[in-house]
Amino acid sequence: MDNILLTIVIAVVAAVIAGIIAWKLAISHRNKVEQEKIGNAKDKATEIIDDAIKTAENKKREAKLRIKEETIKARNDLESERKEHRNQMQAMEQRILKMEETNTAKAQQLEKKENQLNERDKQLNAKQREIDAGNQRIVQELERISGMTSTQAKEFLIKSVEEDVKAETAKIIKEADLKAKEEADKKGREYVVTAIQRCAADHVAESTISVVPLPNEEMKGRIIGREGRNIRTLETLTGIDLIIDDTPEAVVLSGFDPIRREVARIALEKLIVDGRIHPARIEEMVEKAKKEVEEIIKEEGDNAMMETGVHGLHPELVKLLGRMKYRTSYGQNALKHSIEVSLICGLLASEVGCDVRIAKRAGLLHDIGKAVDHEMEGSHVQLGADLCRKYKESETVINAVESHHGDVEPTSLIAYLVQAADAISAARPGARRENLETYTNRLKELENIANSHKGVDKSFAIHAGREIRIMVIPEQVNDADMVIMARDISRQIEAELEYPGQIKVNVIRESSVSDFAK
Repeated sequence: MDNILLTIVIAVVAAVIAGIIAWKLAISHRNKVEQEKIGNAKDKATEIIDDAIKTAENKKREAKLRIKEETIKARNDLESERKEHRNQMQAMEQRILKMEETNTAKAQQLEKKENQLNERDKQLNAKQREIDAGNQRIVQELERISGMTSTQAKEFLIKSVEEDVKAETAKIIKEADLKAKEEADKKGREYVVTAIQRCAADHVAESTISVVPLPNEEMKGRIIGREGRNIRTLETLTGIDLIIDDTPEAVVLSGFDPIRREVARIALEKLIVDGRIHPARIEEMVEKAKKEVEEIIKEEGDNAMMETGVHGLHPELVKLLGRMKYRTSYGQNALKHSIEVSLICGLLASEVGCDVRIAKRAGLLHDIGKAVDHEMEGSHVQLGADLCRKYKESETVINAVESHHGDVEPTSLIAYLVQAADAISAARPGARRENLETYTNRLKELENIANSHKGVDKSFAIHAGREIRIMVIPEQVNDADMVIMARDISRQIEAELEYPGQIKVNVIRESSVSDFAK
């Protein structure tokens, strides 16, 4: 047993020793192979490095050669540019030298001409002195012969020429006026008479008060109410004064706003019919009256469009037209006046060959500013033009609105037709009325304008201010002066006064001589 174990141990030890020897031999062989591989790799790396060095040196030499060639080429190019620039500079210097030579020659010529002119001026001055001396001798001789100084002769000559020019001017003005009147009167009478005959419009004279009839005197107390609360409520809501006095069975409504006055009138009539008069009911009736008036305004605007045949107006312009039903000018209803002007414009336009549609539109809208002139600042002319611009009316219509009172220059024949139609409508007998104070002031201003002119003896405004007769002093105003004076007074009246229609200016010069036979 022990021998077996010993044998096994020896065998194991021998196997281990044999494995160790084999392992070492393997390691030795592998190291030898690796050494050979490393040697080969080193040789190859050395060969690659040598090749790279050779290649780099070749490229370096090539780069140096290329850089040298480019440097030479750039130097040659720079030299060529420098040479070309030098040639250009030389050419420019030559041109400058030529110009300097030319300028020098011109300067010498100018100097020569200047010397010649100076010499000529001296000769002319000498001749002028001779002429002045000769004129002086002639003037002295003329003064000796005529017995007048040169100043007196000049004044005499100027006065003679002025009289001749004045007489000739008056003659030309008179001839032009006569010729224009012959043509204008013939055509104007035909057009105007035709237009007026074919147009008929009602005129309503209104004032600042409205009268509401009452069924009985007892109703006055009910309108006033306990401690005046009913009348105060009505006045507060409408802005209109109620006058309840001794007038039998009537209440007077007073106010400058015609629309408010109409609202108050309708509301009061409704309250009288209803019989229940107290603050709450008054408020309800005033609201109903306002709505009713708004409907009336729209209806009146639509009716005006239908009556004149004008279509396509902006809805706001239609409302403003309706508001003009409650607006008056010198007692003439503004809406009726606008309708009449529109119709007359259309008739005149058809006679002279203008666009009837535009003429009617301009005539209808010419006073549209009067619908808002009591609410906004500015004249009704400017307000009307602004409204037409706001609602996109044509430039022809806008200019007709702006120029119908001469505030701006008319730019179309339609604008002149609107002026003529406005004057025709305003000046027709019975169309307008004025209060006594305005009437007398206008007559006084007419006479003051006439009396302010030199040579006027007396003046008289007659025919309700539509004519002024001016008596002149015959010794101070001759026949030629009369024509110019009449024109000047007419222009001054047009510039300073406002009046409906036209005013005729008559200048009268008369001389009377008396003697006695003894």
